[in-house]
Amino acid sequence: MRVPVAADQRDLVVALPAWNALYQVRDFAYRVRDVRIGKAAAGASAAIPYKLDKQTWRIPAAAAVDGSIEIAYSISWDEAGPFNSQLNTRHAFVNFAEVLMYVPDRRAENVEVKFADVPSDWKSIAELPSGAAPNSFTAESYDKLVDAPVEISKFEQFEFDNAGAHFRVVVDSREWNRATLEDSLKRITGYEVKLMGGPPFKEYTFFFHIGAFPEAGGGGMEHAKCTAIGGSSVEMVSAIAAHEFFHAWNVKRIRPQSLEPVDYTKEQYSRALWFAEGVTSTYGSFALERSASGRRINGTPISASRFANCNRVRLASGKASRNRVSIHGLINMTLTISRTAASPTTTKGQLIGDMLDLAIRDATDNHKSLDDVLRSLNESAKQGKFYDESAGIRGR
Repeated sequence: MRVPVAADQRDLVVALPAWNALYQVRDFAYRVRDVRIGKAAAGASAAIPYKLDKQTWRIPAAAAVDGSIEIAYSISWDEAGPFNSQLNTRHAFVNFAEVLMYVPDRRAENVEVKFADVPSDWKSIAELPSGAAPNSFTAESYDKLVDAPVEISKFEQFEFDNAGAHFRVVVDSREWNRATLEDSLKRITGYEVKLMGGPPFKEYTFFFHIGAFPEAGGGGMEHAKCTAIGGSSVEMVSAIAAHEFFHAWNVKRIRPQSLEPVDYTKEQYSRALWFAEGVTSTYGSFALERSASGRRINGTPISASRFANCNRVRLASGKASRNRVSIHGLINMTLTISRTAASPTTTKGQLIGDMLDLAIRDATDNHKSLDDVLRSLNESAKQGKFYDESAGIRGR
């Protein structure tokens, strides 16, 4: 890590994030070993890094050489999945916040990353501008950099244009069907972009690891202009893509105020994840159903899967009834379930999203829907306005 410094630079402080993207502290710094000065000035051999806490180091100003301070360290990652980083003989997949330190009071400065010793038959790709050197990327800030993972391998790739945007699809898999994946992605992206009145990007990249994801059920991680997704089959990753792609609006642009600005050092609490994640699942499901894409997930029709979830959560609450329940009653019941049932926030939020959509349609004779709420929030977000937790949603 090379940091330009002024001639009168005081000691430099660098840190590694404690968390990023996932809503939990993961303490990436526990993987760091041997933090040292990479190239010290003559007579500065005693200038060694001083650890301030578990994720922060102070670098003596005496370590500066030719207007910059160089810090070197080792870090180990070999974990599959979109939330992790991995380097092995098959590929490298890197979430930058997990491996790259930053200067806390200089996050807004330009940054460049260069990869060395890349095998000659491998290639690299990230949703970032390319640098001057091969296998290098630039970003206008550390925040922009860590919102764009990189894949380096013999990956396969295809591209398409749809709904006013360009899409790149990167696939790391031994066996997959391009025609099926491309058709699903075109349907999903076309529906969601049209729903939200246009894309918040000019180019978007899908990273797929198919058949190599170890956790049951697969998973994905959203970013502003890309997403990384792992799953056992093309059908599974297509279904996950419907959720993760909608995050380009809900979460990456439409955000609760409590998550702004991002604080990499500690937890940022929010009571709006039912909307950020749950309602994103509502629209992932809508996208699959309304675009006629991915009619089945693991053999189960989309609609059947969604309403089975609804049934399961209702029974878990002990409130199942043969009597007809009003739409508002169902919403209140689901909110109660959110406090009592052992069900993930996303599932409960998705059910609330379903019920809110029905309630709005019922109250307006089907002239309005939850779609209008999302579009209204999107217009506010374009102006840099974030909503105030759940109250900000109810106010719509």
